[in-house]
Amino acid sequence: MKMKKMLAIVLALTMALSLAACGSGGSAKMTMGTGGTSGTYYAFGGVLGQYIKNNAGIDVTVVSTDGSKANIESIDSGDYQLGTVQSDVMAYAWAGSRSFEANGKIDSFRVVAGLYAEAVQLVTMNPEIKSVADLKGKSVSIGAPGSGVYFNAMDVLAAAGLTENDIKAQYQSFADSTDALKDGKIDAAFIVAGAPTAAITELCTTNSAYLVPIDGDIAAKLMADCAFYTSYVIPAGTYAGQTEDVTTVTVKATLIVAASASEDDVYNLTKAIFDNVDAIAAENGKGKELSIENATSGMAAPFHAGAAKYFAEKGVTVPTE
Repeated sequence: MKMKKMLAIVLALTMALSLAACGSGGSAKMTMGTGGTSGTYYAFGGVLGQYIKNNAGIDVTVVSTDGSKANIESIDSGDYQLGTVQSDVMAYAWAGSRSFEANGKIDSFRVVAGLYAEAVQLVTMNPEIKSVADLKGKSVSIGAPGSGVYFNAMDVLAAAGLTENDIKAQYQSFADSTDALKDGKIDAAFIVAGAPTAAITELCTTNSAYLVPIDGDIAAKLMADCAFYTSYVIPAGTYAGQTEDVTTVTVKATLIVAASASEDDVYNLTKAIFDNVDAIAAENGKGKELSIENATSGMAAPFHAGAAKYFAEKGVTVPTE
């Protein structure tokens, strides 16, 4: 009798636990790699993670990381399932080129969507510099060797018929670049980030700095050679003293996901983002750039089938292989 009673208790507890699991929806769990805690990737990733959690039934943990390359490698190792990355770094991983050349290509991820523009901004205080061609013989900060900024700078210089040897290259961070400009130690700097960028805002507010356009034949060549570049206009008034629009090129902050993620989960998380664009924009300014067109253009890697399903419902076909 005691044995039957014990068995009944065990069965009851098992059923209760089963029902509790069903009540929770059995939600998937994903870790999202972003960037440094003071950067846009981390802040915007936190907002996206919350909307995915609340609307797609996926428990998202947003973590601070070293950025694009680290996020791709961590998805590949299985530590993360989501990540925010620059579209050009993503392209290098997919092709096994540049910063991924030594260890080979990584193709264990798929695109969810382009999020917002990270403009290639060429800033100077030297009135002699009006175009990329004017950088010849000048001291120019082009980012850390092997960084995304470095390769963007190399691409722009090459499109203008210049090489690294045609300039006096300096390899500096954004903050060091702006300090060096103020101190007259360099003539120009490449900064790749969403505009307005805090470092450039501070520089233009306290000094006679301005942006040099990257347009015309240079932009056309960049976009013809590299699918991840698109044209972009930085509106007049973005920075102090900027009285006119400045045309440049941009890569995109992009959300990627593990290729192994289920189609339903990725469909639901894509829907959770793009069905709530206005609400997301109210929480983070970069949300204003979320759109179906922006999400689906300029990608050099295939989309996840779940994301493709959502965009197809909006009338846009994206490649999945």
